[in-house]
Amino acid sequence: MKVCLIAEGCYPYVVGGVSSWIHSLINAFPQVDFSLVAILSDRGMRGKFVYDLPENLKEIHEVYLLDKDWSPNSKGLDNDQFAWMKLQRHHHKALKSLVNGENVDWKGVFDLFHDEKLSINELLMSPAFLQIIRDYYKKHFSNITFSDFLWTMRSIYLPLFIAMQFVPPKADIYHCVATGYSGIVGAMAKALYPTSAMMISEHGIYTREREEEIIRAHWVQGIYKDIWIQQFRKMSLCAYEYADVVTALFAYARELQIELGCPAEKTEITPNGIRTDRFLTAPGKDENDPFINVGAILRITPIKDVKTMISAFHFAQQREPMLKLWLMGPDDEDPEYAAECRMLIDTLHVKNVEITGRINTIDYIGKMDMTILTSISEGQPLTILESYAVKKPCIATNVGNCYGLIMGEDGDDLGPAGIVAPVMNINAIAEAILELARDPKRREEMGERGYKRLMQKYKIEYMTRNYQALYARLGRQAGVEIEFEKG
Repeated sequence: MKVCLIAEGCYPYVVGGVSSWIHSLINAFPQVDFSLVAILSDRGMRGKFVYDLPENLKEIHEVYLLDKDWSPNSKGLDNDQFAWMKLQRHHHKALKSLVNGENVDWKGVFDLFHDEKLSINELLMSPAFLQIIRDYYKKHFSNITFSDFLWTMRSIYLPLFIAMQFVPPKADIYHCVATGYSGIVGAMAKALYPTSAMMISEHGIYTREREEEIIRAHWVQGIYKDIWIQQFRKMSLCAYEYADVVTALFAYARELQIELGCPAEKTEITPNGIRTDRFLTAPGKDENDPFINVGAILRITPIKDVKTMISAFHFAQQREPMLKLWLMGPDDEDPEYAAECRMLIDTLHVKNVEITGRINTIDYIGKMDMTILTSISEGQPLTILESYAVKKPCIATNVGNCYGLIMGEDGDDLGPAGIVAPVMNINAIAEAILELARDPKRREEMGERGYKRLMQKYKIEYMTRNYQALYARLGRQAGVEIEFEKG
């Protein structure tokens, strides 16, 4: 069986989260030949892998969304020559449906971009594209400056057009690790190879994440925020349309998928899982360690809201001086943000903060008294499960499935395995740190509950069985039979 994984901006270039999940998935199926389509913003990340790649990952294809147009037809053209480009009637109609976002003819759009003679530069500068954009502008946006509108639309469609011009490797199953550009490439592959099957595994709900990101963004203003948001919604609807199966990590995420237009009959819940045996050798806390250790295993990036964590820790430490914060994970993904976090520590004169950089989680996590996660967006964080594997409670913001992991769901009556706090609420997070810091017995009880919850529902073996069943089912649909080892 050949499975083509399609992922945007994660594996094998950054560690943790979705990247860890992909790495575990590939290793869990040694009998499957995987290929990977890695979607990146530009060539700056080319070949910069931070994982030792599994033997059954046979090939990696990189797609650069902000790349130059490498079509042979684009070289040496001036603006006058763009005027010669013509679109066939059915391609023009399909492209217009894409821009309008009404009953999009995705098959016609994909056909257009698989024309070997197509130049994206020519298309974006062509009279045909100009007329489509002008008609759309007159219908919906005539109160803003047209020249700004036109160049914004070109910037919106450039990465989508580049993604659609890519020809994915042939596979039996296309497994997209999100909707968005990954879902578009998967849908296009399904259109190219109709006998194949397509699956989407959403860890966070891509459309909602991009919507939140755009609302907060400074680089896009006014009505253009709505246009970008609508673009991502269109892309997700395309992915849902072509997918045979769409998985979510927990029940509420599945409800959001359905709300965003995914047919309910395509959806399934497949919780994350971790290898619990790896943590059996994790070293524990030194009995001579005087500190109450608060561990954050994360990438130091804005989405993890490390600044709120530092501020909350600072307020808690003023009342409990023996607290120590460990920021454990890579700080090179967003160097500017990492520098701002260090500056905040210096400005507040926060004591006892250890920034380790990239670590082996097992070497550190057992030495913590509790773990903490202050993200503004999550799916089903593996770091909470890893905390449970060493019987440590977790403080987490109420995003993704953090509430379900900490408080339980679906009839789970074990009780809380930590504390859930509101997003960006410094006072509430500080109080949660103090609450656990001052009650060792409660920490121990919560850690035991978390361990039981992990063993009941979130082991890697459970996740593997779910995907064995899905791969076998979709493989049969694609005409391929495969026998998986029972375990």
